[in-house]
Amino acid sequence: MQAQFVKHTLTFKRPSGTSRGILTTKDSWFLILTDQEKRGIGECSLLRGLSHDDRPNFEDILKEFCNQINTGQPLMDLTQWPAIKMGYETALLSLKASNPYELFPSLFSQGKKAIPINGLVWMGSFDFMKEQIDSLLARDFDCIKIKIGAIDFDEELRLISQLRSRYDENTITIRVDANGAFAPEDALSKLKQLSAFQIHSIEQPIAINQWELMSSLCQKSPIPIALDEELIGVFDPETQSKLLSQIQPQYIIFKPSLLGGFSNTQRWIDLAQQHNIDWWITSALESNIGLNAIAQWTYTQNSILPQGLGTGSLFINNIDSPLVINKGCLWNDNSIPWKEIF
Repeated sequence: MQAQFVKHTLTFKRPSGTSRGILTTKDSWFLILTDQEKRGIGECSLLRGLSHDDRPNFEDILKEFCNQINTGQPLMDLTQWPAIKMGYETALLSLKASNPYELFPSLFSQGKKAIPINGLVWMGSFDFMKEQIDSLLARDFDCIKIKIGAIDFDEELRLISQLRSRYDENTITIRVDANGAFAPEDALSKLKQLSAFQIHSIEQPIAINQWELMSSLCQKSPIPIALDEELIGVFDPETQSKLLSQIQPQYIIFKPSLLGGFSNTQRWIDLAQQHNIDWWITSALESNIGLNAIAQWTYTQNSILPQGLGTGSLFINNIDSPLVINKGCLWNDNSIPWKEIF
């Protein structure tokens, strides 16, 4: 087996805002494995400032890993390099599959069933965020996730209030994502204000590594809290179990590229079920290569909640694929061919 990689920098159609800043580009590396006449591909996807392996020597480590494969050396432990582990795990599945893009055969991969997803509203001005909401509603999304925490909180409340005044909670589900932006001293107050609008859940209201404070918020919050960033970099099973036992969130959100692939994510899912915590899966701004793998695997998990898999249309230079969004669901339209990149 031989390995090589190709870097691909995705460019956003519009600058996309989070509480950590404005995103205009996003780097990925395609890991390509070759064995005789067969090839497999996986995506090593980094989110700057968030991925555990967002380090200056990332590409050097990926190069060393490929060299180990190519020369038959023992392979390094990828625990601390979750994006590379995800890419390698996916590439192996792709290599072994009869179709390199059908990693988890199912009714979804066959184009017969869809995955309900939430529509995503990026931060920006009030008018820009409202424009995104209106666009999602026009496309028949019934679950909308709004990133909050960067503009004036009263303006965010006004935006959510307008949406809720048009559609009740039985018609439109509203999720919000604070990306850790709330200060601990006023987080509960903001959660109480948000609760007036029947919010389904809020992701990561305060910054990570404040387990006692987060646990208290989960107990007191009138809105269910979902952990997201809190899981990044926590690889030890005992620490993972301790985190869930202490914080006891209402939901957990899993991003396989940030957690170290499907095997590591499955371990988190098993822990969540042991603690009676519900969950859903989201992409982490991968190209369609990574999104395809995550979506196919997600379908096999039989989660009934809307997933966070609608990011493929954000980029002007994504990899052409059969993935399409229709009426708030992600579909595989196998009449559309993949754009070959190897």
